[in-house]
Amino acid sequence: MTPEELSQAVLSAVGASVEAGELAVAVPEQVTVERSKNRDHGDYATNVALQLAKPAGKPPREVAALLAARLTQVAGVAKVDVAGPGFLNITLDAASAGVLARSIVETGDAYGKGDSLQGLKINLEFVSANPTGPIHIGGVRWAAVGDSLGRILKAAGADVSTEYYINDAGVQIDKFGSSLQAAANGRPVPEDGYVGEYINDIARDIVAEVPDVLEKSDEEQKKVFTETGLKLMVAEIQRSMTEFGAHFDVWFSEKSLHDSGAVEKAIERLREQGHVYDDGGAIWLRTTDFGDDKDRVLVKGDGEKTYFASDAAYYLDKRDRGNEVCVYMLGADHHGYVGRLKAIVACAGDDPEHNIEVLIGQFVKMLRGGEEVRMSKRAGNIITIDDVVEWIGVDAARYSLARSSTDSTITLDIDVLTSATNENPVYYVQYAHTRMCGVERKAKELGIVRGEFKPELLTTEWESNLLSMLGEFPRIVAKAAELREPHHVARYLEELAGVYHRFYDNCRIMPMGDEPATDLTYARMWLADAARIVVANGLDLLGVSAPERM
Repeated sequence: MTPEELSQAVLSAVGASVEAGELAVAVPEQVTVERSKNRDHGDYATNVALQLAKPAGKPPREVAALLAARLTQVAGVAKVDVAGPGFLNITLDAASAGVLARSIVETGDAYGKGDSLQGLKINLEFVSANPTGPIHIGGVRWAAVGDSLGRILKAAGADVSTEYYINDAGVQIDKFGSSLQAAANGRPVPEDGYVGEYINDIARDIVAEVPDVLEKSDEEQKKVFTETGLKLMVAEIQRSMTEFGAHFDVWFSEKSLHDSGAVEKAIERLREQGHVYDDGGAIWLRTTDFGDDKDRVLVKGDGEKTYFASDAAYYLDKRDRGNEVCVYMLGADHHGYVGRLKAIVACAGDDPEHNIEVLIGQFVKMLRGGEEVRMSKRAGNIITIDDVVEWIGVDAARYSLARSSTDSTITLDIDVLTSATNENPVYYVQYAHTRMCGVERKAKELGIVRGEFKPELLTTEWESNLLSMLGEFPRIVAKAAELREPHHVARYLEELAGVYHRFYDNCRIMPMGDEPATDLTYARMWLADAARIVVANGLDLLGVSAPERM
């Protein structure tokens, strides 16, 4: 019996009690049934009696007793206990518990997917760094977390569009072009300009692509270096993202908002909403009406549009494309943006508690030999995505960056993440997967074909614990999607790997010597294959490979 089937059985018990006049309540659309953390408390637990007690006008334990009496009549349910203030602890018989393994194998790579976010159209914007240099370590964290979150949201049924916002307008772009021009001409980089070997590399590439660029006027040179430099830098970022496995459905140019007149139109739309006013020669958005600490300038007194004006136009553009929820993933130094972005949403007539979500990611440190690594070979004073991939590889980078809450600062130890030890979390999980694949390889060597599945034979505590963990996977995926926290999947996989290792060490799967394969052999092969599928599905949600051998 799967958790979903058991949930339906609980709902049926509630419905039957209502029809019999035992409970005068509305039957809920769904109930939560979770695996028990303590095996002494049964296989599953539900708090449905606590939820129904008040509307039913009965003590929770009395409601629980009514439901327990009906649930004990359900095929596959061995025992139902009323615990504490009114929890129902449900124990399945071995056959019903073991059926989950067959269900997982038959479902394959679809196991874990659900419909909790069905019908919700989400725009997920992540990384979105200025195209004035390589992606740095903070952006690498968002690439790992953002791409994983996109996969998880889709697994929960959401219609997701992933997006990279190219900040290709404004003063930083001018500085970038000036820095490239200076490098090509052998001049010092302008004050507050960009430095690093990558600037020299791009400058050389531009001269190779436009051989006569240095013969042009200073103004024409600046234009060529800025435009061509942006094109090359964006291409470099796209290459890095592709190699890192981070996919973006849309690469959106900030400059296009200005070129298309979208910024002006956005200001007029907000003015029609009654939130734009003129003061001191500038145009303002009255964001203080919606909790911001001060009103924000849209257009300066000299006519220059602010980044905030672009932010407003960009949000409206996202909504015009049919996105119901716009998720922004920003770095720790952008914490002050939360209030003003929510104010834009409110000024646009939307609900800032629903139509926008802003996730803030904290900083990342890297260690080698116990010392913090601060410098990049190409970028000078930052660690780039290519550095991270070179030092620890894509799998280790993606997994280790996605396995912690973005609220916390994390430290990646290069020595640990390149070691083949249990201290390396990605190795620990991937090794468990290779062990699972090894069962099938050993079976082929012995000429054993997986026979009929008899789930009632899976009775040991290690088998029961493994089945219990496998049954949790859909709930974990749904939880990670709802909370926008991919780390729940990673931590689950580590726990599952430990449970599998204990099962593998205590329950012999393949026969020894000349022993024939038995029904127990087949049952454990089914269970091992179910575990393999769940680990592979979980790693795929994190964009990490599931190797068959290591």
